[in-house]
Amino acid sequence: MKVQLRKLAHARSGDKGDTANVGLIALRDEFYPILVREVTAERVKEHFKGICRGDVERFELPNIGALNFLLHESLGGGGTLSLMTDAQGKTFSTALLRMEIEVTDQEATDYTDLLHE
Repeated sequence: MKVQLRKLAHARSGDKGDTANVGLIALRDEFYPILVREVTAERVKEHFKGICRGDVERFELPNIGALNFLLHESLGGGGTLSLMTDAQGKTFSTALLRMEIEVTDQEATDYTDLLHE
């Protein structure tokens, strides 16, 4: 079953130069392993195809149930150089939460109330 990340996590984003920084935080401890399994650097890169021109790095933060992504070369040069509408990457968190991931049948059953809200 496919679900949008917004059902499992919340996110924050910002910038450092030409790199967008997106933190993805599990809404519940049980969701963190799903995020680790499904939200890879490669999938994030594909989700931001056409926006992120560089590499995507993923950092796992299990103590707080979060993943952090650095999307290099994704802000048109950065805040002071870019003509992009969102040169500071503030909307990247919302965009990532719209990404769909796969949950197993068992996970869909276990969390049915949360996934169908």
